[in-house]
Amino acid sequence: MFVMPNPANFAHLCYNSRMDNTALTLSKTTLRRFVMGKQGLWPGRRWAGLDGTTAALTASEAIQEDPLVVVARSHDLALQSRVLDYQPEHLMTAIHQQRGFFEYGDCLYIYPMHELPCWRTPMRRRLLEGRWARLAAEQPALLDEVRQALKTRGPLGNRDFSERAAVHSYRGRKDSALALYALWLSGELMIHHRKGFERVYDFDHQVAPAHLLEAAAEAEAEAFFARKAAALWGVAREQNWRLTYADYIHRRVTPEEGKKTLDGLFARGVLAPVNVEGSKDRWLMLAEDLPLLREVEAGLVPAAWQPLGPTTCDEVTLLAPLEMVSARGRAKTLFDFDYVWEVYKPVQQRRWGYYTLPVLYGDRLVARLDPRLERAQGTLRVMGFWLEDPTLAADPAFAAALQKGLARFAGFLNARSINLDALDEPGQALLGGSN
Repeated sequence: MFVMPNPANFAHLCYNSRMDNTALTLSKTTLRRFVMGKQGLWPGRRWAGLDGTTAALTASEAIQEDPLVVVARSHDLALQSRVLDYQPEHLMTAIHQQRGFFEYGDCLYIYPMHELPCWRTPMRRRLLEGRWARLAAEQPALLDEVRQALKTRGPLGNRDFSERAAVHSYRGRKDSALALYALWLSGELMIHHRKGFERVYDFDHQVAPAHLLEAAAEAEAEAFFARKAAALWGVAREQNWRLTYADYIHRRVTPEEGKKTLDGLFARGVLAPVNVEGSKDRWLMLAEDLPLLREVEAGLVPAAWQPLGPTTCDEVTLLAPLEMVSARGRAKTLFDFDYVWEVYKPVQQRRWGYYTLPVLYGDRLVARLDPRLERAQGTLRVMGFWLEDPTLAADPAFAAALQKGLARFAGFLNARSINLDALDEPGQALLGGSN
């Protein structure tokens, strides 16, 4: 069994009778290792191929999609950090051919298809409130026109609708784009496939298996999402759990309701309370994951987490900009590492770079790397590299792991060369690429 180096650095967990009676107290080290392990990021990639891609998607609970391509899309970067030989066609096959997953939400995520009955509850709520409900109420003829086009012509994208009324919306420039989006958000339509990254829609019964089209009872759906919100985080602050739960069920959840729901989940043994060293907040996790947590506590890697290839000590991993363990301020919580995706910031406000990615080494985020892919030349160009601790540059084990990780990243991108001209001499020597 693989054991990470320096076992003396593994902080011990203990029972704490002063808070939540039997709640475990986690060190930051155990917290981040457990969260990364649940997400398939530590101690290394443990999946491969198409089957591995579906396993990674399932284990992650949700992968956020983003259309922007600089080196690759964020969701593809997230999966390449989990799946040994991942390629984007694996994802498209899993979603649009095998129909094992579906895409949904204002912030677009990929979810397992078997969850669809529970998602019907928040989908129905979209019909009753908000701007898309108003669109349906104010322009029923528009929606009927789009429905009829789909019935007559089959799967359609917005490009397939010509001579439409112009609108000014971040969701599209034609009224057909808004109609398609509203029908999709309410669950009547689903994404049938994509052309490039453009959505092509069809009716739900043309995409999802028939036995998954009936909505779950509201109580069943809300119980499911209460559990899923905890599973997504791995270990969550109560406030983060409540906000995620409310987002999933598409209604406001007051602190009082959230506490009552959590207390019931604790009482039934669905969730377990935990404490985190240095935090006064109440934290929680799935009770079924406590045995895994105890293995991490003991300095071991659970059998299900054994890597297929190099560990994160052998080879660094570049994390996706929307990665669950590091995006939206979570890098600070887990790693004491400030990370903000600066792609949408004005140039003068960027501290690091346009598409800077965190660098995972062992169980820590130790650096930032700003990559560009010059597709015509087949070149991965590194625009910037910044170490958190400059003394790490003198560590030959880290230098080797960095070079191996960068080479794997270039291979994933089908880059034939790595260009380090933008770096200073020490940076070029550390990354060890060739121009």
